[in-house]
Amino acid sequence: MNWLKGLIAMALAAGLSGCAGCPYSFTGASVPPHIETVAIPMFDDRSGFGDPQLREVLTSEVTQRFESDGNLRIAERGDSDSILEGIITRVTDEISVVEGQQAGRASVRRITISVQITWQDVVNREVVFENTVSNWGEYDTATGGPAQREVGISEAVRKLSEDILLATVARW
Repeated sequence: MNWLKGLIAMALAAGLSGCAGCPYSFTGASVPPHIETVAIPMFDDRSGFGDPQLREVLTSEVTQRFESDGNLRIAERGDSDSILEGIITRVTDEISVVEGQQAGRASVRRITISVQITWQDVVNREVVFENTVSNWGEYDTATGGPAQREVGISEAVRKLSEDILLATVARW
């Protein structure tokens, strides 16, 4: 069994190091060759969470992530080869850590955001994929109270934008 762990470790190391002789690459691996651009319209928020800026913040972060990645250029909806749409379906804000001495008092809370993603190939008029992506961010209520909630939201949005990019260009 140790040989299997070693083989897996070597495969991961080779894949992550970007070795020239390796037959596999994560960069642009699943982007159809005829798709060079993507439109990212404002995400919809059907979560009922009540943060009116969440959809704008998430859409902006996802767009910036795609711009910095460079696999797909950002374009307007009418000029794009593909469209990436998102619907924020759920946001939870739950206790993650409870202080030991004061039972029931939360010291860390976790914001979890779930987004339904649909990537459409405009050229071939088909859905490339649909997926629900979730990620989380934590914030400390002991040091900053509710004002710290934005820290948790920002962390969750950052992680989600990375996940959405990977789901699109590498389709993991």
